[in-house]
Amino acid sequence: MSTVIENLLTRKQKLVEQLERTQSVEERDRIEHQLEQINTALDFLDRPGSKDAR
Repeated sequence: MSTVIENLLTRKQKLVEQLERTQSVEERDRIEHQLEQINTALDFLDRPGSKDAR
């Protein structure tokens, strides 16, 4: 499970860096949407009991 979280956090960091460099509104919207998806996944994985539910 921690590998999945680590991968999501790594991807999130790369997207944040990309967002800082991007000026295109369309690209920023796409990146922000991906960040929302990653945050949702991280929230889900961080719930109590999510490690035991398989």
